[in-house]
Amino acid sequence: MPENLDAALDEVRGLLLDPALTRAVAAGRRRGQRPSVVRAELRPVTLKAGPRLQISTSDGARPYTRNVAPGTEADTAVRALLAEPFGNWHVETADRTLQLRVTKSGEAQVHRAAATRPAPVAGGHDREKEYLLDPGDPIFAEIGGSAAKRRQVDAFLRALAATLPDDLTGPLRVVDLGCGNAYLTFAAYRYLAQRGLDVELVGVDVREDQRQRNTELAKRLGWGERVRFVAGTIADAVVEPTPDLVLALHACDTATDEALARAVRWDARWVLAAPCCHHDLAAQLRSRPAPGPYELLTRQGILRERFADVLTDSLRAALLRLHGYRTEVVEFVDSRHTPRNLLIRARRTGGGPSREQRRDYRELVDQWRVTPRLETLLPPDPSAVD
Repeated sequence: MPENLDAALDEVRGLLLDPALTRAVAAGRRRGQRPSVVRAELRPVTLKAGPRLQISTSDGARPYTRNVAPGTEADTAVRALLAEPFGNWHVETADRTLQLRVTKSGEAQVHRAAATRPAPVAGGHDREKEYLLDPGDPIFAEIGGSAAKRRQVDAFLRALAATLPDDLTGPLRVVDLGCGNAYLTFAAYRYLAQRGLDVELVGVDVREDQRQRNTELAKRLGWGERVRFVAGTIADAVVEPTPDLVLALHACDTATDEALARAVRWDARWVLAAPCCHHDLAAQLRSRPAPGPYELLTRQGILRERFADVLTDSLRAALLRLHGYRTEVVEFVDSRHTPRNLLIRARRTGGGPSREQRRDYRELVDQWRVTPRLETLLPPDPSAVD
């Protein structure tokens, strides 16, 4: 049931100034209004000068952090933030959690819950799982998603964090090819911006209605100038400037190959691709006998399909290596969350392929008499690429 907004904000103010505060985040914007910052995070810290309330704000590009003293200084800073037209507040204290959402009509929707004690883990210590993007982050009030989906987001962000260097600075240009409803697109931007990176992100999807929907959502989040969307195919959509990081998550069948090919042609520094279905090589394997003595691998349909999955991604990784990428295939989330849980993770080194790498790739495709789609887009000899 909607509540009075002023009363709800007073309750938030009390929690923000409570010594039991652990963390608070404000984000989003109210209808027809725009805060002076796109996000604010508050947490208590202890400095040499004593306890302080740390306030970190972001304009969507760079963060700004200040530490204010308890009492009048903290109260003044908190009042100023509460006066901003944020659409969402998420506040956690040692004994409670409050989630405030401002509706389109300007009323408050408030969810209150008691803090729960984390379950004991092996070793006798209580430890709460730390997410790279807090499941209670107000971004999820905008983009939605189940608890399982949020776990997938966290798993993907951990793979992204493991790919990018810790000391990365400077502008980062990102493209998400086949972004769909842009769930992971927005999560990736939030995470990268929180790292203090100057991020520009372009999402590509073939559907114009998805482009319009995602563009409106980016505006509501206050990211319209940093996150934009274009309608077009993975192979042909206009993406400017040239990206440093290419994402392609669950692009169906050979759409993953088109994404990998574009990444190579762009000389992208990093690539993260989670393949989806693998029909192309499966069809080729059905149409010809398997080389001896491997007929048992393809006689049964279910085994042939699973082998086609493994063969497809093995050849994709091998082709990326031939084009100067250090490549690995990893499981980025547990299979109970999604059966399509493999991730091709690549980093451009610029080095040429070895004779053994060329030989191993050629022998594998010749033995199975298959032609991977990626090979038709990127000939295995890098010198043949423009």
